[in-house]
Amino acid sequence: MKELYNLAENLKALREQYGYTLKDVAKQLGITYQSYHAYERGLTVPTLQNFIKLAKLYDVSLDDLIEE
Repeated sequence: MKELYNLAENLKALREQYGYTLKDVAKQLGITYQSYHAYERGLTVPTLQNFIKLAKLYDVSLDDLIEE
């Protein structure tokens, strides 16, 4: 579960670094604001397709999304 915490923290940090709102990222992924917010809160994890979209959006590797 530690990885999920890292994922949630990393997603929030990247979003803030890029100046995106929760709604901006949700729109990029084609999901609801609530669904994306659950990723950042560590309640759910993205689908593989959304992991890939997030990595491309932030120009990072999939590993970078879950690492400390």
